[in-house]
Amino acid sequence: MPEGGLDLVTSPVERRPGDPGAIPDVVAALHGFAGDLHGALPANDNLVVSPYSVAVALGMTLAGASGTTAQEIRAVLRADDRFHAGLSALTAHVEGLAGRLERARGTTSEIALDTANQLFGQRGVRWEQEFLDVLAGEYGAGMRTVDFESAAEDARVLINAWVEERTHDRIADLIPEGVLDVLTRLVLVNAIYLKAPWEEPFTRHRTAPRPFRRLDGSTIDVDTMVGGVFGRLSAGDGWSAARLPYAGGRLAMTVVLPDAGRFADVDAAVGDGALPELLAEGRPTHLDVRLPRWTTRTGVELGAVLAGLGMPTAFNAATADFRSMTEDDLDLSIGAVRHQGFIAVDEDGTEAAAATAVAMRTTAMPVTQPFHVDRPFLHVVHDVDHGTPLFLGRVLDPSA
Repeated sequence: MPEGGLDLVTSPVERRPGDPGAIPDVVAALHGFAGDLHGALPANDNLVVSPYSVAVALGMTLAGASGTTAQEIRAVLRADDRFHAGLSALTAHVEGLAGRLERARGTTSEIALDTANQLFGQRGVRWEQEFLDVLAGEYGAGMRTVDFESAAEDARVLINAWVEERTHDRIADLIPEGVLDVLTRLVLVNAIYLKAPWEEPFTRHRTAPRPFRRLDGSTIDVDTMVGGVFGRLSAGDGWSAARLPYAGGRLAMTVVLPDAGRFADVDAAVGDGALPELLAEGRPTHLDVRLPRWTTRTGVELGAVLAGLGMPTAFNAATADFRSMTEDDLDLSIGAVRHQGFIAVDEDGTEAAAATAVAMRTTAMPVTQPFHVDRPFLHVVHDVDHGTPLFLGRVLDPSA
């Protein structure tokens, strides 16, 4: 195995079906967490994130947390005692939405929806079996060992390659240079990929530049799709929303359109917990839809955001408690939470991907043997094969 390569650490535990009865509570928790995340991120640019992906990565991290650290992560995720099992069942349900599906008009199409979880741990560390078993049973996550201590950059490249493969190359360079180093001990990663055609695709020849009014009042022309869609329409204080189904009708995109002058109010309402109302089913309606084509990519470091939402202890090297992860005497804390999201919407449907990486680090440097040259010494310059003394000398006073 070359330096920086991957070895597998296995758990005998099979992936469990989870607890379907806990799904409603997990979805409610995800709604709350999604609102918190949305409200805490910058509001001055296009944005796409996957609350599901971040929650799964933090759920895996929670499996190795104890004490105050675990309490804070639970509070941020709104996680109860059935969270792991409920999230496992929810993931199985979501993955079951993929496959070849029949549209209402009799045609068929394919929905791709894949999720994957993986741990990358420092080679030689003794990881707690219970921790590995929870991640295998509830998250389907195994561990591959790498050598962060001597080949952190190689490990970064391998982790990013794993993410790229599982997101069909839509998430690239999830972990930038410099995030992983000699102190990194574990990276927990979730990846999700979706490609879903519309139940009623838009006709390409009807797409044309149409005016789009920005928040500052200026107007630009953007490529706008036009089509008749049988969907659902709902409305609330300062907004209306259209639910646009994907093929088979079991997945949909809800587009929320704030009234003129009310965008800030509606955007803030998402952060205040309005997501369930915005996603309400609404009444069946035949919609004359005009929708811009768009592509958005967001890359963000979530450490400060998550600490601000109520889990600062996990990022504090002096107080974080992740002793449940490893048998070794390592003071682990979260060093970084990297997230990247991608979405592209056109006449055919939607392609979206996201990945989240939680990087754990230790405060202790690798054990070293002191060699402090603070007194007179000798030096020899020589070849390695034979020890030929090319130069020989002594230093009694380096300042002389």
